[in-house]
Amino acid sequence: MALAARATKTWRMSILSELRDPTKWYAKLLTAAVAFLFFAILSTAAVSGFLVYRIVSPPRTKSDINTRDFPGHPDAVSFTVPRAGSREGWFFPGLRGAPTIVLCHGYQSSRGVLLTLASALQDHQYNVFLFDFAGHGSSQGITTLGFREAKELRAAIDTLAKRDDVDPAQFGLWGANMGAYAAMSEAEGDSRVRAIVADSVYNEPSQMVNLLMRRTGLGALPFMARWAQFGFKWLNYDYRNAQPLSLRIDSLSGVPKLFLQALDEPVLAESTQDIFLLAPEPREQAVLPRGDYGSMLDDDKRYYENRIVSFFLLRLPPIRRPAR
Repeated sequence: MALAARATKTWRMSILSELRDPTKWYAKLLTAAVAFLFFAILSTAAVSGFLVYRIVSPPRTKSDINTRDFPGHPDAVSFTVPRAGSREGWFFPGLRGAPTIVLCHGYQSSRGVLLTLASALQDHQYNVFLFDFAGHGSSQGITTLGFREAKELRAAIDTLAKRDDVDPAQFGLWGANMGAYAAMSEAEGDSRVRAIVADSVYNEPSQMVNLLMRRTGLGALPFMARWAQFGFKWLNYDYRNAQPLSLRIDSLSGVPKLFLQALDEPVLAESTQDIFLLAPEPREQAVLPRGDYGSMLDDDKRYYENRIVSFFLLRLPPIRRPAR
């Protein structure tokens, strides 16, 4: 027994010695493989961490207008998001006491892109409100791809509902990708939302992370997407219990919904289709050859605006409410 124990100890020491200072070919090969694996894991984690940082901190394009001279005469409205600071939006007044349509811009966009859509709705007597989500436009911070954005939207609606020139119980929402997720998430818990347009919506923010990783061209590398998902979830640990939209969508029964699928973004078109099929009535669906409202050509943009306006006119008409 003593000889066996001594032999085992000697063998172990020999293995450790070979790993520290390899002399045999197989020891050198094993050491090289371990070093390569360690470097691959470390470099993958570093690159994915940088990509996640770029995802949650997209380039911002700030849009400023002179509210005094701008057509539609918008008012600057400030509101506070709990634990996230203040935001400022533009309120385009319509018929006094009519419903308010809140426009929720998409990822890497801003409220300035939506001015013509706001004007189209205001021309039909709607009150319209638009603002920048965190990490976009004039708002500082980082984006959570929909988690905190839903809370920002709730804070905006709470502030608008206190005005004496709007109907506090009648809101419509329009949103694209990130904004669509925030709009749907907010609507599922807010009875004041009476109609929704969801353009290229996803079921949960992790789907958007995968899409954005794929756009970088590095998402196909081994473990890159997994590391990115881990980093994004770590940054948004406070929202670890947030449920996908599909698990709460039954709460939108009776709320008119229009789902827009853009064929030039197949991943989001598929997720939009999936949510549409799960959504309760009333629901509508429209397929567009191209998405991204801000980059549409004039003819495509006019068609898009007409489709949005006609939906709200039918489902949430701009009728004056009785005075308070």
